[in-house]
Amino acid sequence: MQKIVPFLWFEDSKAVDAVNFYTCIFKDSKIVNTIRYGEAGPGPEGSVMYVTFQLEGHEFYALNGNPQFKFTEAISLFVNCETQEEVDELWKKLSDGGMELGPGWVKDKFGVSWQIVPTILREYLSDPDNEKSQRVMQAMMQMNKIDIETLKQAYGGR
Repeated sequence: MQKIVPFLWFEDSKAVDAVNFYTCIFKDSKIVNTIRYGEAGPGPEGSVMYVTFQLEGHEFYALNGNPQFKFTEAISLFVNCETQEEVDELWKKLSDGGMELGPGWVKDKFGVSWQIVPTILREYLSDPDNEKSQRVMQAMMQMNKIDIETLKQAYGGR
């Protein structure tokens, strides 16, 4: 059992739709358990209270809550991507019905913010050569979806 588990509060009974959406996008993902309300409520008896699911082997909970709380960009799910193909695929799927927020950030149709980031970016930004890392930062700040080839060119000084 995972000690710390992200718990996502979805409004208006959207948790099941969101979980189905996420588990179709990410590999090694599945719905683990669905808990329904009983007679004691507070939701209608038999309706879904929360769903436990896994994305890439990591556990999450999704609650069907009320609109009292909304997602903000103050918290996001960070996805390390090895290839441009992975960046492109996740960006396309997660932004469908959602919105692009800026360099590497996208908000999905359920309001959850994601950072879709190639792993090479961390290497480039942490380079001890400040000139290289700053060129990469400047290039990245011009993007919405991050492009690895453009980062490589900036890192190499071209």
